[in-house]
Amino acid sequence: MIDELNIRQLIEEREESLSPHAVRSKDSKSRERDEEPCPVRTAFQHDRDRIIHSKSFRRLKHKTQVFIAPLGDHYVTRLTHTLEVAQIARTITRALNLNEDLTEAIALGHDLGHTPFGHVGEEVLNELYKPGFSHNEQSRRVVEKLEKDGHGLNLTWEVRDGILNHSKDIEDIQGEGGGEPGTLEGAVVKISDSVAYINHDIDDAIRAGMITERDLPVLAIAKLGNTHSRRINTMVCDIIEHSWTVRGEGTENPAITMSPETLEATNNLRHFLYERVYNIRSAQEESERARDIVRSLYKYFNEYEDKMPPEYSFYSAKVERRVVDYIAGMTDLYAMRMAEEISPPKPEKKSPETPKDKPPEIQSPTMF
Repeated sequence: MIDELNIRQLIEEREESLSPHAVRSKDSKSRERDEEPCPVRTAFQHDRDRIIHSKSFRRLKHKTQVFIAPLGDHYVTRLTHTLEVAQIARTITRALNLNEDLTEAIALGHDLGHTPFGHVGEEVLNELYKPGFSHNEQSRRVVEKLEKDGHGLNLTWEVRDGILNHSKDIEDIQGEGGGEPGTLEGAVVKISDSVAYINHDIDDAIRAGMITERDLPVLAIAKLGNTHSRRINTMVCDIIEHSWTVRGEGTENPAITMSPETLEATNNLRHFLYERVYNIRSAQEESERARDIVRSLYKYFNEYEDKMPPEYSFYSAKVERRVVDYIAGMTDLYAMRMAEEISPPKPEKKSPETPKDKPPEIQSPTMF
């Protein structure tokens, strides 16, 4: 009966009322491998579901955002960050009459390739792995190569493009140094990522006692608002207002953007976080311990590649590449546990009667 109704086609017909600048599911540039369309879901809805049901998505709940393995229950994780990005991006997309399903799929998949220990882990892998490492490129690799036992999720081009190009310039969230999404829906996710992390990282830093509300830049707060919800509301409403031409015809190259005043205030908050939170956290003992863990894992598995799980041994890639894939997929706690397994125990003080100890045996790592 469902096949006869073809619910997917009904949804695709409704998409005809979207902005002329929106991407319609039926006009997708297709997947890497052809497949039969789902009778109930559009291509982008299908992508969203594949991402949510992936192993990489589940592991986001145990990956650091800024604070490594925090004891408090209310600190942001990579998963809660992802959900916040999706919520903000959907709000903007709906207001601008773009394709909400495409936006949601990109948002849910944009951080699948993030390392354990947040950007500390990313920095170390980038130092160790000569071709370089970035979490956005790894996220695309996850959905194209690593999930489903090396077959990938076979997502549409639009979703993969949005995942790859969500990165931003370190100086300006709308600078030219980051990726350039090929769709407006991808551009919405890119700017929503900044709105989400700037605001929840402020909350986490206050929760950790690193800063107080009074420390926040006065002019930025005066423009954006003195609470978490007010700041997000100001940013989102500003994006919608200054991207309004995206909704209709008559504009050749519409863009997702903020007003100059709101953009300046947002960038000021971001610079404040780098100076007072990110850079300080990066220099703390906890972060140094995380760096040591990633370095030790990289060294060990490059020497003992047979100790990696089978799914990281059966696809064609150099050992360094497979080690990077394995480490990038680890959660914080798994990486810590694995580092303990591969590190020989400290020798105990021997009494004259104690026989010489045997060398420690390294346990084979378990799959995560």
